[in-house]
Amino acid sequence: MSTNRTCTICGKGFEPKLRFQVEESEGRVRYFCSQKCQQASMLAGEGEGTARCATCETEFRPEFAWQVSVTDHGRRYFCTQDCRAKAPAVQAPQGPRRIAVFNHKGGTGKTTTAVSIASGLAEAGKRVLLVDVDAQGNVGVSLGVRGERTLYHVLVLGTDPREAAIPVRDKLDVITSNESLAAAELYLAGRPHRDRILRDRMLGADAYDYVILDCSPSLSLLNQNALVYADNVIVPVSCDYLSLVGVKQVIKTLRDVYEHLKHPVQILGVIPTMYDARHKIGREVIETLQQKFGDLCFPPVRANIKLREAPASRQSIFEYANDSAGAEDYRAIVQKIIALTKPEKKRKVPVTPAKGVTLPRTTPSTPSRGVAVPSADGGPTQ
Repeated sequence: MSTNRTCTICGKGFEPKLRFQVEESEGRVRYFCSQKCQQASMLAGEGEGTARCATCETEFRPEFAWQVSVTDHGRRYFCTQDCRAKAPAVQAPQGPRRIAVFNHKGGTGKTTTAVSIASGLAEAGKRVLLVDVDAQGNVGVSLGVRGERTLYHVLVLGTDPREAAIPVRDKLDVITSNESLAAAELYLAGRPHRDRILRDRMLGADAYDYVILDCSPSLSLLNQNALVYADNVIVPVSCDYLSLVGVKQVIKTLRDVYEHLKHPVQILGVIPTMYDARHKIGREVIETLQQKFGDLCFPPVRANIKLREAPASRQSIFEYANDSAGAEDYRAIVQKIIALTKPEKKRKVPVTPAKGVTLPRTTPSTPSRGVAVPSADGGPTQ
């Protein structure tokens, strides 16, 4: 795969190797073969060498690097240092609520949860885009669709997500994936700002109310992109001992995303899945999650054969068995998600367990202290 690019300023062909040589903002990518060309671009302004001050709206000719501010939302110009100091903070544009369904451990019901939540939100009248971030492509299989354009085309070829999205139900669109997503992983590895590619490519998805991302059970570059794009994470946890270990890894991953990638992503909820009240381990898992996560622990999804049968019929649980226990449980979860994600609703993420989750058979009287999950204001909650 060729990595040669053309300099936006001088037209010279070159291979980007340094971060300053690629600038991505407002869905546009600029390439610079040298720092001289980058500076020329920054000082060029919007017209014949002039720019408009973002604070006082005076037109002027930029001469110094401090007169230009480059953010994820575009460039701003300032005629004086006083104007730069007085500039209001850039507000992120309003868009959909972005929720990643994620757990390091496989077999916890991630795809079932993602499909059920997306279908339930659409049933409730919300405009939903469901994105498959797993090369296994189980989202498309579960709903009986196969896209001509997939997430690979969005990430690598820059296809508008609206062109890749397939309408599968009323108010529900899907971007599918397949084995070609493995090649997208290689593409991301060679790109500057490689953990933010998905966020930039998904700018065309702002017309939806929710974007649900079904992540693979791994810490890959694709999942890093999904977590940097997401506002919130939902963690399905099957009611067994090893799934609690996966929760510990999720907490550490979210901490790393905040500390190293500077993106505060919150846990919206932890969903116990495959719950059977007759099994002691299931009751212990529920008790442990409730102790450690408080109201972040959603009501459990009971073990239900209809949830396993629904994908074989290429239907959601609400279409296949609307009166089943699985449909009842996921509908309650959907209503809780809607309540928690109202625009005026600001939710504080509680203290998370020290170095992870206390496993079954260990029930301390007070929660331990340690790992911090990013809070709504961008800092870690202690």
